[in-house]
Amino acid sequence: MAQEFTINSSAIEAKINQLLPTQGGFEPGVDFSASTMVIPIVDLTETAEGSALRQDLQTALSHASQTAFSVSNASTTIVATTGFYRVIGGYSYVTGGAATGFHGFGISDGTTTKNVFGFQMFGSTTNTNNIEKYDFIVELAAGCSLICISANANTQFTGSTRQIADISGNLT
Repeated sequence: MAQEFTINSSAIEAKINQLLPTQGGFEPGVDFSASTMVIPIVDLTETAEGSALRQDLQTALSHASQTAFSVSNASTTIVATTGFYRVIGGYSYVTGGAATGFHGFGISDGTTTKNVFGFQMFGSTTNTNNIEKYDFIVELAAGCSLICISANANTQFTGSTRQIADISGNLT
């Protein structure tokens, strides 16, 4: 049989007032009580929020959730909607000749573009084929877009994007 105990603690009372401000504090003469009875608690927060999947699983690519792209010898906008996006893929490039310039990804606000990932290619007398992978997350605020930049035909970016959260950080 359960036993009841009265608890007089200003620290516990202050914490409850902090965590539950809508309760307006406790009236004088109201005490907390405890019981030796075991009451199971089930946390349904993730399900109630609509995020029943683990966070890492919500970043997974699928046929329905990703948008594929392929860019060579161009600057192409690949995402123009606010939110957080996972960008994954690979690029190949051939060194040699006078092929120079920046290759990678930038975020544009419509006026200026800031490079966020990539490399600078320099001319070389030796031809070398290279393949590299990338996997990163970007935040696109209102008015911003993600641009894939291939400065010449010697570089090919292939990959996909997937929105993982809205601009407020709510997982999608």
